[in-house]
Amino acid sequence: METNYSVLMSVYKKEKPEYFIESIESMLKQTVKPEQIVIVKDGPLTEKLDNVVDKYKELFPNIFTVVPLDKNLGLGLALNEGLKKCRNELVARMDTDDISLERRCELQLSEFTKDTKLSICGTMIDEFFNTPDNIVTSRIVPENHDEILKFSRRRSPFNHVTVMFKKEDVLSTDGGYRDILRKEDIDLFIRMLTRGFKGKNINQSLVLVRSDEGYYRRRKSWLNCKGYIKAIYESWKLGHSKTVDLLFVVLTQMGMFLAPVWLLKTVSDKFLRTKKN
Repeated sequence: METNYSVLMSVYKKEKPEYFIESIESMLKQTVKPEQIVIVKDGPLTEKLDNVVDKYKELFPNIFTVVPLDKNLGLGLALNEGLKKCRNELVARMDTDDISLERRCELQLSEFTKDTKLSICGTMIDEFFNTPDNIVTSRIVPENHDEILKFSRRRSPFNHVTVMFKKEDVLSTDGGYRDILRKEDIDLFIRMLTRGFKGKNINQSLVLVRSDEGYYRRRKSWLNCKGYIKAIYESWKLGHSKTVDLLFVVLTQMGMFLAPVWLLKTVSDKFLRTKKN
């Protein structure tokens, strides 16, 4: 089994240092340790966040690679800069406020060993409020490639924070991530899938994703809705999403933007998430 992989993270000034530390520690505690952790500083950080980065770079100089950017580029473009610095072909994405379970990367590496044609491997997620033991919902995505293709016509077929992918396959897809605000992930995944790259999701929740009551308010922002529509419009231009898919996304995103938060929460929990008891 291939055991060398890089972890790719991007941090910006509004992240909380304590969450950032939890995220890094969860990657250092993987049963198969990362050979490299790349941290992109997406623009100037606060002193506390800089101190976190400096501390880990000092403790693990051979593991941590820091990529400082002069200004904030946004997640997609920042990840592209970090991806160029990854020295392994397999790269695990990680957000700076979430928590990976200890066997996450081990199980993903195993999938790449079993299937050499695999390009992207994700997992399910559990979403929690306040503390990791307070899991409220899960996001379940399709497992096999054909189901992933069909699902991706309207929605992201992977949970971005969970994916491990092949560096060269991403970079060969128009240079990787594009600047589509808040939806750079689904845009990348669709472009990779339409080029014939193979995807899979492991049927386990291997990342704990931090959420709060403000999550639904952020989802109904105009920037979020516009980014989603643009991503599916680009998919439609490629001939992947059908006209009915594009219309569905436009109508649902406009409805989401106009709906009160309580209604959005009700619909999301009922149709887009699996509720935890």
